[in-house]
Amino acid sequence: MSTSATLATLSDSDRPADPNWWRQAAVYQIYPRSFSDSNGDGLGDIKGITAKVPYLKALGVDAVWLSPFYPSALADGGYDVDDYRNVDPKLGTLADFDEMAKALHDAGIKLIADIVPNHSSNRHEWFKEALAAPKGSAARERYIFRDGLGANGDLPPSDWDSVFGGPAWERITEPDGTPGQWYLHIFAKEQPDLNWANREIRDDFLKTLRFWSDRGVDGFRVDVAHALTKDLTEPLLSKVELTEANSGIDGFDDGSHPFWDRDEVHDIYVEWRQVFNEYNPPRTAVAEAWVHATRRGRYASPEGLGQAFNFDLLQADFDAEEFREIITRNLAEAKATGASSTWVFSNHDVVRHATRYGLPTGSKASKGNEAKGQDGKAWLLAGGPKDQLDVELGERRARAATLLMLAVPGSAYLYQGEELGLQEVAEIPDSERQDPAFFRNKGVEVGRDGCRVPLPWTVEGTSFGFGDGGAHLPQPDWFSKYAVQAQDGTENSTLELYRTALKLRRELQAAEELEWSETGNPDVLHFSRPGGWQSVTNFGDTAVELPEGTVLLSSSPLDDGKLPANTTAWLR
Repeated sequence: MSTSATLATLSDSDRPADPNWWRQAAVYQIYPRSFSDSNGDGLGDIKGITAKVPYLKALGVDAVWLSPFYPSALADGGYDVDDYRNVDPKLGTLADFDEMAKALHDAGIKLIADIVPNHSSNRHEWFKEALAAPKGSAARERYIFRDGLGANGDLPPSDWDSVFGGPAWERITEPDGTPGQWYLHIFAKEQPDLNWANREIRDDFLKTLRFWSDRGVDGFRVDVAHALTKDLTEPLLSKVELTEANSGIDGFDDGSHPFWDRDEVHDIYVEWRQVFNEYNPPRTAVAEAWVHATRRGRYASPEGLGQAFNFDLLQADFDAEEFREIITRNLAEAKATGASSTWVFSNHDVVRHATRYGLPTGSKASKGNEAKGQDGKAWLLAGGPKDQLDVELGERRARAATLLMLAVPGSAYLYQGEELGLQEVAEIPDSERQDPAFFRNKGVEVGRDGCRVPLPWTVEGTSFGFGDGGAHLPQPDWFSKYAVQAQDGTENSTLELYRTALKLRRELQAAEELEWSETGNPDVLHFSRPGGWQSVTNFGDTAVELPEGTVLLSSSPLDDGKLPANTTAWLR
């Protein structure tokens, strides 16, 4: 253990060892390359995050989740990892990381690190060894290599597609220069899948978990947690056979898919839990697992990761009935597993919810016109036409939805910039886009760059205060009015709404329970929490009467004492 790691751990031990801090935490996701740039090179960095710790403390979040900060060629925004136990030199050093961790802990903020166990990058030392080693070698056994089909092995081992488009297999050139084996990559070809049937892989990730935990990391967000273990018994199923067997991430509910959500993946997380429990308080984890709802609880079990994302509200229309059903079901699932539920509207992979809620397909009047959660992507593919976006409505609904979410029991995951009410950036020239999904699926996938544009901190400047120079993705002129400087201390601004809501939430949170109140109005959701705290949301088009109580906060100003359309209020 390094000296800096020891210092971080000592700072950690000075804080109360609450093993349940995560159950109702407000977690703020930082996409490091787009948060704050300390050296003017156009790229956000670790020192930039450290400098903004006072901002995070004033915001009132309980924890920060860092998207990948590891060395990477950015073939997938940092999710192609060259070295799991280091910091990308473009973002800083391990010493910078230790300084950031200490600053966050001194401010009372926990630190969650993204971990990417399904695949490494093609620049990882292991993959380089595999390419240089012969067929059947121990180096190749760390990944998933197979001989090709056909007389000369010219065809891939199966006709599977990668998530990013194109084939899921890539052929290599053998050390002697001849065409060789194929390796599996569920995502980009720069992200070869690791072989989790190999004990060496399992042991090395346990080492990685301890490495970051010793440096003061309080928890981990596990990328693609449902894809690690695979059944590649030959002959491999074809795409048609998978479709006939009810293919898709949500399709299989029995663990029989060859690479999604297999039962044996949980054996890995039992070992991870044993490592987490070596620390005081135990390290936490949350699974990114796009699985059938009936199987999500397995990832969130106390013997496993402890918590799993549910993306149900993120995919829902702005509709009272749908929100109530999702909240009720997910709270019941969490109670059954002993976990706490998770709530999220925006992250680094989806169109910002202030934009989604301003589109016609986000309204219940047009439910079914687009697949849930996909209306924003359809709008981007069409070029982001302004006449299809009601900015004011989207912002109003986003504020109401967030205030409702913050009142529900469980963890709330917030994405950087949503506290500013940021809209999705549609006007990015093709020449300046970075997301591999755009380049691999032109005309089908516009990519995720629009939610990853660097934050505006000031109303002026070449990058609105993001750094002294430019920004690695272009910021539109309209960012100025959303800047932190423009909203700081401004009554009714979205930033001040978040600050007030998070402060109240911390004061009001009690047992993880809620009780619905019947309103007689299908457009109104009303529930109470222990201690007499109430939340009321009006999803409708006309103002409604509020129940008795003192209004603590509302997402939009009240209308003559009534709750306006698309508004949430907290009462006591």
